[in-house]
Parts: sequence; C-alpha cells; structure tokens
Amino acid sequence: MILLIPFNKPCVTGKESVAVQQAITSGKLSGNGAFGKKSVHWLEERLDCEKALLTPSCTAALEMTAILTNVGPGDEVIMPSYTFVSTANAFALRGASIRFVDVLSGTMNIDPEAIKKAITTRTKAIVVVHYAGVSCEMDSIMSLAQDYNLFVVEDAAQGLMSTYNGRALGTIGHFGTISFHETKNYQCGEGGALLINDKDACERAEIIQEKGTNRSQFIRGEVDKYTWRDVGSSYLLSEMNAAFLSVQLDNAEGIYEERMKAWTWYKTGLQQLETQQFITLPKIPEDCKHNAHIFYIKVQNLEERSKLVEYLKENNIMAVSHYVPLHTSQAGLKYGVFIGEDLYTTPESEKLIRLPLYYGIEKEEVNHVVNHIQKFYQQ
Repeated sequence: MILLIPFNKPCVTGKESVAVQQAITSGKLSGNGAFGKKSVHWLEERLDCEKALLTPSCTAALEMTAILTNVGPGDEVIMPSYTFVSTANAFALRGASIRFVDVLSGTMNIDPEAIKKAITTRTKAIVVVHYAGVSCEMDSIMSLAQDYNLFVVEDAAQGLMSTYNGRALGTIGHFGTISFHETKNYQCGEGGALLINDKDACERAEIIQEKGTNRSQFIRGEVDKYTWRDVGSSYLLSEMNAAFLSVQLDNAEGIYEERMKAWTWYKTGLQQLETQQFITLPKIPEDCKHNAHIFYIKVQNLEERSKLVEYLKENNIMAVSHYVPLHTSQAGLKYGVFIGEDLYTTPESEKLIRLPLYYGIEKEEVNHVVNHIQKFYQQ
C-alpha cells in the first residue's frame, strides 16, 4: 500500500551527520571554516566562476547583489513577476522600484522582448530567474544588458548543475545566486551562495559579507587590523551548515542522476496525456541542460487545477501550485509595477502543478502519481 507521497523530502545522502560531528569536534563553528572553504572550492572549480561566497540563504545572496550593483532610490530593476518574493525584496530594501515583466509560456522564464520594452534611463539592473533549473535566454539578455550598460543578476536558486550552452547557471551574468534550502536539490537546511563573475567586485563582496569590514583580509594576514569599510551585514554560512553541504556537493552527480531518473519517469509516463491534449509537459530548450529540480504539468485552467490537486490529495499524493505573481500582491503593488501585458504570467501560473520529486523517490511512487493523473482524466 502506498502511504502519503509528500511533495518534497530534504535530500540526505547518509554521511552528513559525520561531517557535522567533525565540525563540532574541530571547535570552529562560525563561517569560513574548513568545510566552508571546501564547499567554496567545489563551487568555484565546478562552476568556473571568479569567486563564490557561502551565505545563510539565497535571499542573503540576492541582498548582497543589490548592494554590489549600487541600486538605490530612483533606480529601476527589471525582473519577472513569476518568482519568489526574495527576488524583489532584495532590491526593494535598497529603495529601488521594481518593474515586473511577462514570462515565456514554454519555460516560465522572463521574456527578453518584455525586458527591452521595460528599460528606461533609470534602469540599473536586470534580474533573471531560471525557473525549475531551466535557463533563461541568456544570450539575448546579456546582449541587451551590454547595449544599455546594465547589471545582470541571475537568480539561480533552483539551478545548481544546470547549464546554458555549456556554462553553469549563475556564472553568465555579473552575479549569480544559489539556494541550499531544504527544498532544493542540494541542501543544508538553510543556505545559499553568491557567485561573482566580475573580478573587480570580489573584494567588495567579501567586505559586504563580513558586516562591512575587511575582516577576511585580516584573517589572511593581508592587513594588521580590520575596520568598518562599507555597508554590509552578517552574510556568512555557519560551519555546521557548510559541513552538511560539503557532503551533498561530494555526491552531486549521484543526486543529479537520481532526480533525472525520476523526472524522466514522469515525462515518459505522462506523455500520452499531453498527446491527447489534456496536459502540457515541461519544455527544455536545446541549448539548456536542466537539473530535474521540478517536474510540473499544466492543466487547462485554475478550476481544473484545484480539482486535480484535491483528487491527488485524496489518493495520498501531495501536489502543489507555485508562485502567485508578485505584481498582484499587496507589496508588489506598493514597490513595483507590471510593464506591458500580462499575457502568460497569471494565466499560465494558474495552470501549473508541481508533482512530488525528491532524492530517493521510488519508481512505484512515481507510477502511483502518474496512474492517478491518468485516472483523473479518464473519469
């Protein structure tokens, strides 16, 4: 008998507790210890970025990018409305005005044409969100940014191990951010990383991470004392979280393969329903390699989605919707404005259902989900 199939189970490979105990034994529990450095080295080597910094969350990493881009009152930042609140919060906190734009229906990623129409003389940055670990059209976006002298921040919260034309997500724009929240493929409970691709920004990023001081230089012996140099905050990941994370990164390939296997089971099992035009399955552009972060389907409308979610719940399956477009929220109306026509953001978001997908999910469980979706449409 199939018991409740949750939407997510935090990934645990088995040796995380050993690493955490080693961190405790070492006596170094604050940030930038041995496990922190090991994880940073993995990110810098594997992703090929100029510098990586571990942060308490992807939210914190986004807040750092807002400081690094010198965004402030009077500036505008363009981003999709279909994203998590942290993407907008980071820049609203600095006083910027948010210009929300539409997404492409195929990927739920920001539409480059909508970006272009939203640019004004006050635009300072473009923030792209790689939804479900599938890359935005980065060539077009980087070309726009170059033409208008704009910063590009990649919110790659969901994108570790995904690529665009062979380049790791988060390493194409000026800055990238990654999440290690327990809902992500690679997790440590709460955590994140800032990827810096502009060499000139590395020193300032370290200062911002260390409460606005040059403490990192002091620890390396480059200065004889550290002082307050800039604005900043406490943007360090603890050593215990980093120890947990280091084990996940050591097993990154195995985790990726397990998730991709499950993603493919869904794709194969639900293909016939798409052929019959009951549902729409995810589309992966040819220049993108994704990481199987989310398997979602789209149904015909909001009413059908509600009925399907309830039907699956009755059969011990937790399937969930995703973002409510930010421009429709109370804070979104206060801090931003939607530019252009909402052709896809709201209508497509109301059709989307995320299915259970996590490290260790069994084929029997995936089949249970697939079978009940098929039964729903055979009623």
